[in-house]
Amino acid sequence: MYTVIGVSFRQAGKIYYFDPGDIELKKGDHVIVETSRGIEYGEVVTEKKEVSEDEIVPPLKKVIRKANLKDKEKYEENKRLEKKAFQICLQKINKHGLPMKLIDVEYTFDHNKIIFYFTADGRVDFRELVKDLARVFKTRIELRQIGVRDEAKMLGGIGICGRKLCCAQFLRDFDPITIKMAKKQDLSLNPAKISGVCGRLMCCIKFESKIYKMLKEEMPEVGDTVELDIGEGEIVDRNLVKKTIKVDVGEGEYVEVDLEETDVEIDRPMKIVVAKVMKGSKNEWGDH
Repeated sequence: MYTVIGVSFRQAGKIYYFDPGDIELKKGDHVIVETSRGIEYGEVVTEKKEVSEDEIVPPLKKVIRKANLKDKEKYEENKRLEKKAFQICLQKINKHGLPMKLIDVEYTFDHNKIIFYFTADGRVDFRELVKDLARVFKTRIELRQIGVRDEAKMLGGIGICGRKLCCAQFLRDFDPITIKMAKKQDLSLNPAKISGVCGRLMCCIKFESKIYKMLKEEMPEVGDTVELDIGEGEIVDRNLVKKTIKVDVGEGEYVEVDLEETDVEIDRPMKIVVAKVMKGSKNEWGDH
């Protein structure tokens, strides 16, 4: 077992493990560490814990020191320099007429390298661009092509739910998302409704899947026959979040039943012993 702390270099960024040694650190502290890119300034996001050898990438590097005021000032100065570097790189891209979109710029803490993140539809020959940038900044230059999900994570934004993007707020890794997950959640399969601002399936479809699985176990299925206090009917739709079902009671009439206010016996055919029927009709039932 290894004693480690988790360090992240961006908001909602990937967590990397380091050996804290004898340095007392707590969540929220900033540290100076050595990475494959050079010396970096990061934030402690997980406090000391024990992990197995399978969870680390050897060799496990030690924390150099807890960041001090001078380190913080240098980090903030780097952020200001990154904004200038962004504008310079944009000018150089336009000069060379390259089909690429600059997304972000990142200085390593020790100025050993500047990383330019960009998106493009295909391969881009940026060799002349790199030479130009190296002449201006007189340090190592790296141009890194990223995908549309990484672009959304770096830039941030507002999702169709009206909240800040999950990937930019708290999701540290991108997990595979499939259309099958959307089907299991009874979501509309309209791409416009289940795609995020990046154009890919929304991240929440993945991390909410366990909750939906639990909700479905507590809910009847579409097609079940149920007994209401006004008669028997067939479930034609359901809302897992609101815990309501839409029941066809015949002759074009539909009623909505709130299962939170109903004694439900999960059985086949399902029995709804006491059904408080909510006012509703075929035309009033909206998408969910």
